[in-house]
Amino acid sequence: MESVALDALDRQLIHALQLDGRASFSRIAAVLDTSDRTVARRYQRLRAAGALRVVGVPDARRLGMLEWFVRIQCAPQAAIPVADALVRRADTSWVGLSSGGTEITCVIQAREGSIGGSLLLPKLPRTSLLTSVTAQCGLRPVAGEKGWSGRTSALSPEQRAALARPVDPSRAVRLTEADERLFGVLATDGRAAVPELAAATGWSQSSVRRRLEELRRAGALRLDVEIDPVLYGRGFGAMLWLTVLPAELDRVTGALATHSEVAYAAVTTGRSNVVAVLACRDADALYDYLAIKVGALPGVLGAETVPVTRHIKRAGTVSAPAR
Repeated sequence: MESVALDALDRQLIHALQLDGRASFSRIAAVLDTSDRTVARRYQRLRAAGALRVVGVPDARRLGMLEWFVRIQCAPQAAIPVADALVRRADTSWVGLSSGGTEITCVIQAREGSIGGSLLLPKLPRTSLLTSVTAQCGLRPVAGEKGWSGRTSALSPEQRAALARPVDPSRAVRLTEADERLFGVLATDGRAAVPELAAATGWSQSSVRRRLEELRRAGALRLDVEIDPVLYGRGFGAMLWLTVLPAELDRVTGALATHSEVAYAAVTTGRSNVVAVLACRDADALYDYLAIKVGALPGVLGAETVPVTRHIKRAGTVSAPAR
């Protein structure tokens, strides 16, 4: 990624795209009180520098799938081959190297309601250097579904309302083979042009527009913004695994949702029943977060932190080679 510095307008643009990743430059410009050309130029600059990407991803819960948080322990020399195998899978939505390259954490979407349904284990590289695999089923996301709060605080309430899109989760939705091809293109570029999507699906351009609206209105298609937290001064990432008393889950997760350090959090099965992806300024900031904010939470029986040394895949398709 090229060196990029974000100013106030860049941050507003990123927030706007988090609210509506396919909003036209003219609509965004009207909300930000600037010109279409300025918005387009800012977007293209960030996109060309590899600093920003809008991706379209299926909402697992809305489509009847489950998310599994998988931890793979391995020898350092096995980390890259295993990570390579994971990032190229269509059902992985996040892959990171942790603990100095001796642990891989990934999020898997299982279509058949179980980790076995995703066929993860048989497709991992066969090596004795892979020492353990644990999988915990995500029960409920509790923070970060609409974007990390660190990048969604640039717009005023009025600007947010002007860009917000209604979602009706009661709408039934069933994916077709053409939808799968549609998602395949959007996973690379959530702002892909309608003619490109029409060519991939075999639909007319009007059918593409109509289907996009249906999927987005039903909440089956979610547009997310990929951007490195380093650009927001949050270059120290970590996974946080909490063991929380069941009676205190609501209070703990409610607090996590307000913490600017939490990019994403979910309640899971397993001994550690809450997982959070953290974005901190540095190691000292992580210490302060654990000692002050996490330490004050009621019902937390244990906490495990694992530094993320490298994000390989954040969402959508492979965003960077593992090597």
